[in-house]
Amino acid sequence: MPLVDCIRTDVVTASPDDPVGDVARMMDERNVGSVVIARDGCPVGIVTDRDLALRVCARDVDPEHTSVSDVMTCDPFVVDRNDTLWNVMEVAREQGVRRFPVVDDRSRLVGIITMDDVVRILANEMSCVTDIIRQSSPQAR
Repeated sequence: MPLVDCIRTDVVTASPDDPVGDVARMMDERNVGSVVIARDGCPVGIVTDRDLALRVCARDVDPEHTSVSDVMTCDPFVVDRNDTLWNVMEVAREQGVRRFPVVDDRSRLVGIITMDDVVRILANEMSCVTDIIRQSSPQAR
């Protein structure tokens, strides 16, 4: 399945200079578990709710006076929008990463895909297969 058919284009982004507190509030308001940190439209980092827990709360870092660049994961694994869903799943397994900014051929951010998205897509596909099998099975006739 082409990745471009699966990505979410409503990516929540922030600037590397934004305060951690602002980014945390953004995550809360938009109900997301990650924010892509972008510069000139290109992803340079990602901050997850886990990053905030471990790199801010657990270390008593002041979120209002700390830039998100100080706690983000730099150079996140990105995937090309022309890639396939299967390749994304392979990279996720190899790298242990659950969220991927999706970029175009100029490395500009065009979307995001998460393992939660992948599970929903696969569950929907399996539901369709189940319906086909159910409708064509001898018991259904």
